Amino acid sequence: MSTPRPIILLDPYPRTIASLFNAQDKARLEKLGQVIWHDGSPASDAHIEQYLPDTIALLGQTSMPRERLERAPNLRLIANVESNFLPNVDYAECHRRGIHVISTGPVFAQSVAEMALGYALAAARRIPQADAAIRRGDETMYGAADNYDSFLLHGKTLGLLGCGNLGRALLPLLRPFSRDLIVHDPWLHDSVLREMQVEPVSFDALFARSKVLFVLTATTTENQGFIGAAQFAAMQPGAVFVLASRAGVVNFDAMLDAAARGHIRVATDVFPIEPIPADQRARQTPNTVLGAHRAGNVPEIWTQMGEMVTDDLELILRGLPPQRCQRATLETVSRIRSMPAQAATESKSGPAIK
Repeated sequence: MSTPRPIILLDPYPRTIASLFNAQDKARLEKLGQVIWHDGSPASDAHIEQYLPDTIALLGQTSMPRERLERAPNLRLIANVESNFLPNVDYAECHRRGIHVISTGPVFAQSVAEMALGYALAAARRIPQADAAIRRGDETMYGAADNYDSFLLHGKTLGLLGCGNLGRALLPLLRPFSRDLIVHDPWLHDSVLREMQVEPVSFDALFARSKVLFVLTATTTENQGFIGAAQFAAMQPGAVFVLASRAGVVNFDAMLDAAARGHIRVATDVFPIEPIPADQRARQTPNTVLGAHRAGNVPEIWTQMGEMVTDDLELILRGLPPQRCQRATLETVSRIRSMPAQAATESKSGPAIK
């Protein structure tokens, strides 16, 4: 009698199988076990429980509390393909049992980094305003008036709040502009930052010194709303504030107040409530460049998620640690405050995908 193949269970919603896996990676995955393909909606509890005892890998956002983990004796991998670490997994129990928990978050780093640079250039050079002036027919030629408060990124102090996946992707894009790169990241030792050839600085110094400040940090238990009026007041007049990660780290009204009075320029890709309400004041606030949470989700990167997860599952089944996706570190994962995109939409809180 042949031994049953181990189960690879998919519960990818809000992702789709077609967006995650090309034909080659689907075939690779099917060589590793019996794949239970599920698509179009969150898998039901009955569906999950049916396969759980023989499941070696769960690819999706399924809730995995301790009692459910106890019914999965062969589980070796949980891969969040929404690209977050959600509070619906017992990470301590996974750590105790040697179950790898990973996220496809790094796949978005390059696309968000490129867009963050684009936002900074757009704000520093007033690109949206120049475009709007031409469309209205009241442009000023040759830049004398339109460029009165534009500035170059070249040679300026460029600051990063957070230097994880996004920061590490952004730094190579910034180096051609300036050698004066400063970073504040309390989760990284100053020596690590110096090895990255950036200057570690305090939280307050980051705001005071940066001509362009990129906010790239996740929302955690320690930093919700921690950027407020005092920080914006400390920024240089005309400085650019680029919010490319999570709206939850900012007092959004204080940020818009600083833009409205002309003290700073703001570029944001995220909002406290998404979809963005029609009456969101940012729509009428001057000195802003706005994007509807579109920095990361570029179609050409979608199937990289399936490739990364399949690569890591191959490694795990060979007794090696995952290397492509981001691993849930027990010391930090409990501090992260993400929520599923479907729940975010229902609750009118910002979606977690980035």
